[in-house]
Amino acid sequence: MLSGAQWFLLVGGLLLFMGLTSAALKRLPITSAIVYLAVGLLVGPTVLNLFHFNPLQQSALLQVLTEVAVLISLFSAGVKMPVPVSLARWRTPMLLATLSMAISVGLVAAFAYYFLDLPLGAGVLLGAILAPTDPVLATDVQTRHPDDRDQLRFTLTCEAGMNDGSAFPFVMLGLGMLGLHELGEFGLQWVLWDVLWATVAGVAIGIAAGVVLAHLSWKLRGASPRSELIYDFLGLGLIAVVYGLSVMAHAWGFLAVFFAAVALRQTELKFAEAVAMPAAMPAEKGANASSLDGATPPTVSEGALVFKEHLERLSEVVLILLIGGMLFIDSWSWRAIALALFLFLIARPISVLLVMLRTRAVWRMRGLVAWFGVRGIGSLYYLMYAIQQGLPEALALELIQFTLIVVTLSILIHGVSVKPLMYRFWRDRQRPGE
Repeated sequence: MLSGAQWFLLVGGLLLFMGLTSAALKRLPITSAIVYLAVGLLVGPTVLNLFHFNPLQQSALLQVLTEVAVLISLFSAGVKMPVPVSLARWRTPMLLATLSMAISVGLVAAFAYYFLDLPLGAGVLLGAILAPTDPVLATDVQTRHPDDRDQLRFTLTCEAGMNDGSAFPFVMLGLGMLGLHELGEFGLQWVLWDVLWATVAGVAIGIAAGVVLAHLSWKLRGASPRSELIYDFLGLGLIAVVYGLSVMAHAWGFLAVFFAAVALRQTELKFAEAVAMPAAMPAEKGANASSLDGATPPTVSEGALVFKEHLERLSEVVLILLIGGMLFIDSWSWRAIALALFLFLIARPISVLLVMLRTRAVWRMRGLVAWFGVRGIGSLYYLMYAIQQGLPEALALELIQFTLIVVTLSILIHGVSVKPLMYRFWRDRQRPGE
């Protein structure tokens, strides 16, 4: 087993390697996640067996690690949403995060019930674990910065930001069908509490907190670009406060954090535009438009983004290394591989294409959205959450195997295909008449 010093050497060496070779890796048809996974498989039980991470025994620790990673990633995704928010632009991601999510859960549940011989409740739970797309591992197909206007990246980023929260009702439904959560008579309690209240309350808490922080920070600075705030603390504080309030209110905290980041960004930019407009107008009658020197004060959302992205990358390194440490040679079964292929080639495409039939998106974009449903850290979180709710050990071990293989294959298959497919999409879109 690796000692503490050896862990420092492994992680530190990997970070140095990635930092020094980042330019070269960008030219290769692989993602950084594939490199981390390869190292994890090499030092884990699959090859050298230098360390083994037991997800069943360490489920509480892994739940916390994945929870923090997803929260940071959701904040980063939220502040990169374009301004202004419009129903026309958000309609497709919202349908993907709700209706497409439900279809995907149903298809996976049916496959698990009829072909994997799992109980129906376990099938629903497995569908909920695997249905959400991942905001942590899908960096290459997500919005790159707050001013990125690419519709494909926006759709995938916005969907991932919302469906990590919208999957929770289906997780609770699966647990309820297994007798580990109260659903109420005819599922009424589940509908009213887990679906309606927890969703609406999570979105409301997030929006309210984001707007309040934007007003507070702007008022404290007095709209002056010279005023300084610790943006990293404000971003982390907003994540923690919003998530804590959501848990206390029995609302979905993932949704709350994403919408808090969206509301923070949208509100701050409205303030910035209000300041910039007078400064851009010609001075009349000695107006003091020059008092701001034409400068727009920095925003909390942008100031905190770089630090959050660094934390996101660090958590990606650690968690993917741990995935390599969970896999054995005999973890690879035809049942698990068949499930992954069913999800990638049937369930995800069907659920996406049905939802996007009446949209104006070109077919190439629909195809890429259907293909790039990257599974990752969010699925691990939901799996660990379910284990902590008291899953029977035999069922927990089976779901662990399925989830790890799906996530691993997603990292490999989607990681190898992302760069060539996205390059071809952008190249074709630039042709005349496109």
